[in-house]
Amino acid sequence: MQSQRDYVLRTVEERGVRFIQFWFTDVLGTAKTFSITPVELENALDEGMTFDGSAIDGFSRVQESDVIALPDPKTFQILPFRTGPEDTVARMFCDISNLDGSPFEGDPRHVLRRALERAHDRGFSFFAAPELEYFYFATNDPSSPPKTLDSGSYFELTVADLATDLRKRTVMTLEEMGIPVEYAQHEDAPSQHEIDLRYTDALTMADTIMTVRLMVKEIAQERGAYATFMPKPLAGVQGSGMHTHFSLFAEGNNAFHDDEDERGLSKVARQFIAGLLEHAAEITAVTNQWVNSYKRLVAGYEAPVNVSWAYNNRSALVRIPIVKLGKSDSTRIEFRSPDPACNPYLAFAVILAAGLRGIEKGYELPPEADTNLFLMSPRELDAAGIKPLPKNLDAALAAMERSELVAETLGEHVFEWFLRNKRSEWEEYTRQVTPYELTRYLPAL
Repeated sequence: MQSQRDYVLRTVEERGVRFIQFWFTDVLGTAKTFSITPVELENALDEGMTFDGSAIDGFSRVQESDVIALPDPKTFQILPFRTGPEDTVARMFCDISNLDGSPFEGDPRHVLRRALERAHDRGFSFFAAPELEYFYFATNDPSSPPKTLDSGSYFELTVADLATDLRKRTVMTLEEMGIPVEYAQHEDAPSQHEIDLRYTDALTMADTIMTVRLMVKEIAQERGAYATFMPKPLAGVQGSGMHTHFSLFAEGNNAFHDDEDERGLSKVARQFIAGLLEHAAEITAVTNQWVNSYKRLVAGYEAPVNVSWAYNNRSALVRIPIVKLGKSDSTRIEFRSPDPACNPYLAFAVILAAGLRGIEKGYELPPEADTNLFLMSPRELDAAGIKPLPKNLDAALAAMERSELVAETLGEHVFEWFLRNKRSEWEEYTRQVTPYELTRYLPAL
């Protein structure tokens, strides 16, 4: 940590950095920041910077408002955007603490750190590799339907249009920032694109997701376009998911792999998957936290709607990708329900907690769902013991509210605030009269 601190101070001086942004998120995963000058940097690295937490959703009450932002020097990065030759800006992610130095319970990064420490106590390290889907639109005007920038589909090799150029520039920018991209492609829907990130530890990846979301939006805005990670901005086409590949490592080895197993899947992996399935409904409000999230989780658009697992079956909630010969370290699971608008710190924390619970309690993995679940009737699914995911935010919150696992993982502060905020969102949504209702009912009733 001392060498990282010295590297930050040296780089700021050598590169002529004028401002250092301190990044953190509120409970919903909205990026927050304030800036300091190099004069304050050494003191900030040693002692942190105090700010008013009552101004941040889900943080402090007014009567206990001040908290401290402690920059993590391992996350130091020069930002690529400059408006002039002397406006170099860097950023660091922060952990939030109370004035007495104890971790602040409303800090999502702390929630994930705590979950990772539990895994570490059991000998595990947790790795993640998300596939971020998103849309490009001409504007973000909510008074008119979104206007797409292209009409492409899966893996479309389009001519040099604006959307393709934006995606290419984004990937190049991320690579320049030291964020490795594994794939980038056009997705199924018009103007929908995907960036897949190379796996790393879950905390670094949660920070990376926050960075990528900002970079995608910033680069689009520079060219007069708008990028959105809204799960379902267009009706009648696929929504945007964040299918994420997860693995556990123990003593440098992939704990999900077993050479003795016919399919190469270890007992630890099977129990982890069983934990995810057992607690899937409880964690869905966190992995899919918006009213709009459940417009994506419907049958017919490749999003999971049932609690199931399978090898290489994309209709399942948990998919086991086929591993290339001789690549046992890449054994992993793919969890397909999260969307890219979630708070990645909280989402990774509850996913890890559910999997670890399966390992600790020795959960048995149910039979594989090796058929296309989208073609099965509700009666057939029920007969097979396959339960549905929550169909809306209200149902997801009801499952979360009953969950001892989620309450313990998030901590009382975040758990209670999250439920209050999301209940309010649902109630506000139920008061709306939508264009669908007016079109369907006004002429007939």
